[in-house]
Amino acid sequence: MRAFGFRQHGDLDRLEFLDLPEPHAGPGEVRVRIRAAGFNHLDLFSLEGMPGVPLPLPHILAGDGTGVVDELGEGAVGPKIGDRVMIDPSLSDGTCEWCRRGDEVYCRNYRILGEHVQGTAAEWVVVPARNVVPLPSRLDFTSGAGCALVFMTAWRALFTVGELRPGERVAMVGAGGGLVTAAIQLAHWKGAHITVATRSAERAEKVRALGADATLVTSPERSLGKGLWELSEKRGFDVVFDSNGRATFPDSLRVLGRGGRLVFCGATTGPNVEMDLRPIFWRGASVRGSTMGNRAEFHEALKLLDSGAVHPVIDRVYPLSQGVEAMARLKAGDMFGKIVLEVS
Repeated sequence: MRAFGFRQHGDLDRLEFLDLPEPHAGPGEVRVRIRAAGFNHLDLFSLEGMPGVPLPLPHILAGDGTGVVDELGEGAVGPKIGDRVMIDPSLSDGTCEWCRRGDEVYCRNYRILGEHVQGTAAEWVVVPARNVVPLPSRLDFTSGAGCALVFMTAWRALFTVGELRPGERVAMVGAGGGLVTAAIQLAHWKGAHITVATRSAERAEKVRALGADATLVTSPERSLGKGLWELSEKRGFDVVFDSNGRATFPDSLRVLGRGGRLVFCGATTGPNVEMDLRPIFWRGASVRGSTMGNRAEFHEALKLLDSGAVHPVIDRVYPLSQGVEAMARLKAGDMFGKIVLEVS
């Protein structure tokens, strides 16, 4: 089986094409012939190596995937041979107390495709039958590979954890990756007032087309914190959505309004931050962590994708043979939306 990934942790020079044994579906599993795979920033972390997260080596990258079911394991329920499917990249055991409560994201054996286990940048992927859903008819394989992880993550962060309500003010920090492009559309669908901060005037135009009401192009003269505070009319925001970490966390905290909620679901610029606690207790604000989404949240986001109310934003599509170039673009951070590999 042809796949794309690495045999040793490191930088982009460690990436290579892998020749691995063809996998087969076990009990309760299905095998998907992958047509397209989507990259996330998580793939860079996997390549570099994450403390406390041992990976099977060689390791296949990518967490999102679409394709066709071509093998059923014994007892697999739901999918049929030939079904066009999208893969839910979050794996849970389905038996622990958190799974029984319907919050699989806290499962004691929670894993993510491409992070803890082999990913989707391969000819075949084997997953539990419950982790595949029909590919929405509005989406082709390529666009479908650019939405599962980011839309479920944004749904949970904004609505479950952030408790965003219609009419509230939400600020989003950064405008390049697939996560923010999904979050903007979901917040717009919810009826929130959206302000997006970015370093690029070109991206500012693009996020307005997705539903942003106001944009801030940061510069040395107009910093993130000062600019957002002014755009909020010095009231602050009800929700701040931030996945950057160290570089922006202090400013995101500073622009919270009374009762505001800072929701963070990533640390792409670093995990360690300094916090001024005073704005939190003075304003009755809160800092809330969020990651991925449970099965119910995934299906809620899927309904919106199926209805056409939201759509995946694809930056660029590469053939599998150009996997290194695709990862280089991801690392450079110049994209707007998701980077997708066409596998077969």
